Amino acid sequence: MEEESISFDVLIVGAGPAGLSAAIRLAQHTQGQTTPPTICVIEKGSEVGAHILSGAVLNPKALSELLLDWETLDAPLLTPVTEDHFLFLTKNKSFKLRTPPSMNNEGNYIISLGKLCKFLAKHAEMLGIQIFPGFPGHTLLYDKQDKVCGVKTNDSGRNKDGTPGNNFRPGINIYAKQTILAEGCRGSLSKAVIKKFQLDKDCDPQTYGLGIKEIWEIDQTQYRPGKVVHSIGWPLNSKTYGGSFLYHIEDQKIAVGFVTGMDYQNPYLDPYEEFQRFKTHPVIAPIFKNATRIAYGARTISEGGLQSIPGLIFPGGLLVGDAAGFLNVPAIKGIHTSMKSAMLAADAIFEQLYYLEQDPKIPIEDYERKIELSWIYDELHQARNIRPAFRWGLWTGLAYAALDTYVLKGKAPWTLKYHRSDHQTLKKAKKCKPIRYPKHDGKVTFHKLDSVYLSNTQHRENEPCHLVLRHPEIAIAVNLKEYAAPETRYCPAGVYEIIQKDGQPTLQINAANCVHCKACDIKDPEQNINWVTPEGGSGPNYEDM
Repeated sequence: MEEESISFDVLIVGAGPAGLSAAIRLAQHTQGQTTPPTICVIEKGSEVGAHILSGAVLNPKALSELLLDWETLDAPLLTPVTEDHFLFLTKNKSFKLRTPPSMNNEGNYIISLGKLCKFLAKHAEMLGIQIFPGFPGHTLLYDKQDKVCGVKTNDSGRNKDGTPGNNFRPGINIYAKQTILAEGCRGSLSKAVIKKFQLDKDCDPQTYGLGIKEIWEIDQTQYRPGKVVHSIGWPLNSKTYGGSFLYHIEDQKIAVGFVTGMDYQNPYLDPYEEFQRFKTHPVIAPIFKNATRIAYGARTISEGGLQSIPGLIFPGGLLVGDAAGFLNVPAIKGIHTSMKSAMLAADAIFEQLYYLEQDPKIPIEDYERKIELSWIYDELHQARNIRPAFRWGLWTGLAYAALDTYVLKGKAPWTLKYHRSDHQTLKKAKKCKPIRYPKHDGKVTFHKLDSVYLSNTQHRENEPCHLVLRHPEIAIAVNLKEYAAPETRYCPAGVYEIIQKDGQPTLQINAANCVHCKACDIKDPEQNINWVTPEGGSGPNYEDM
C-alpha cells in the first residue's frame, strides 16, 4: 500500500490550548482574503480533549485576547473562583498560610481543560481549520536543505513484531510551509527537534513535575463551588518539591490532585502513593466521606520556567506552549501563557507568509522577539527564581520565595540556575531508605490498576510497544541493581513490572496501561526508555479532565 501525502500551508501538531489558539489566531488574521492559508491540526487522541489533563484554574487573559466575546459564545468557564486557601500540612495538622500574590485567583475560573479545548476546536472548525484526531505525529519530515517540511503520522495495524497486520494502514506524509509543535510537555517530536538543532544549548536543563488527578462527586455538606485549596508539606519530605490542589467545580464535584517534582532523589519514592497518602490527611479525608471517585489521570508538566525555555524557532517551524515550557510555576498556571505563546507564533507566521510576499522590505519581528516584548516574558521573568530555590529544601525555598516575592518583588539582580536534568538526581538505592506506604482501603485510596481503569485507557492488544528500551539489558543491570527499579514506582499507571522469568528478574512492560504522562521518558536514570507515539487514538480517553 502506497503512502498518502497531503499538503497545507501550516501544520499544527497537538489540539491542546496552544495548538488550537495558534490555528484560530492565524485564521483570524486571514479572514476575508481571497486565498487564505490552509491550516491543519493533528491530534493523537481519539478526539479533541481525550488526552488533555490539567488542574485547572484558568486566568482568562489570553482567552480574552483570542476571543473578545467568549462570554457570549458559551465558553465552558462555569465556575469562578470564590475562595482561595493555601495550607501547610504536617502529618496530623494543617496551618493556613498567606496566599502569595502570584497565586491570587481573583477573576479566574476553575475549568475542565478538555472542555475548553473542545470549545476552541469547534470555533476553529467554524473558521475553516481542518482538525484530524487520531493522527499522531510520529516522525518529522525534512527537505534537502535539512529544513522541517512536515510530519509523518504513525502507521496503524502493525503487529508487535513490526510486520503489517490484516488491517495495516501506512502513515500519511503531511507537508507544510510551517510546522508548529504544540504537543505539550515532553512531546516526542519536540524532543527530537530540540536535540537535532541544539535548541537547548543556551538554556538550563528543563525540570518537570508529575501531576496526578482525580475527580470525585462529593456530599453536599462538603461542597463549596469555586473554592480553591493548595497545600505544601506532608506527605513529602522537606527535600522533595511538590504539593496538592483541591478545586470545587460545577455539579457537586471536586478535582483533587498532587504534583511531585521529578527532581526527587529517593528511588523508592512513588508519586502515585504520595497522592493516595495525601488524601488520608485528617483535614482532607472528610471531603471523601460519602463520595464517589469518577475519573483518574496523570500528566507531566514543564517546571523550569524562563531559564529552561529552549530556542523557539527551528528551520521550518516553531515550538509553542508547554512543548517549550511556558508554565508559571509559582502561579500554578500555564494555560494562559501557552495560549499567548501560540498566538504570537501565529502572528509571526502570518507576517512571514503574507507581508513578505507583498513587500520584502517590510521589517518582520520574529517569534522570539515577540515573546520578549509580551506580558509572558514579564510574568515568567518575575517568577523565574522561585522554583529553583527549592533545590535547597522546603524551608530555605519558602524563605527565599518570601524574600523574592515581598521584598525583591521578582526583580532580583540574579537568576538562579538549574544544573542537572531530573534523570540525574536519583541517588543509588543503597544510600536511601525504602518508603513503606499504607495499604489501600478501596474507599479513599486505591491500587494503581483500579485507577487506570477510570482513565478509559485503550491500546490495541497486538499493537507494537510504544515504550522502547534502547538497551534492554540496562533495565536489570543498572535500574534494578543500582536503583531498585524506580520505573515500577514513578509510573502512575503500573506499566513497568519486575517479574521472574526462567529464574531471572525481567522487566515486563504493560504498555496497554500507559496514560501517556511521559514520566518514564523523563525520569529513567540512564535515559534508556524512549516514549514514541502509539497508534492513533490509543491511550486515555479522558472525560472532561
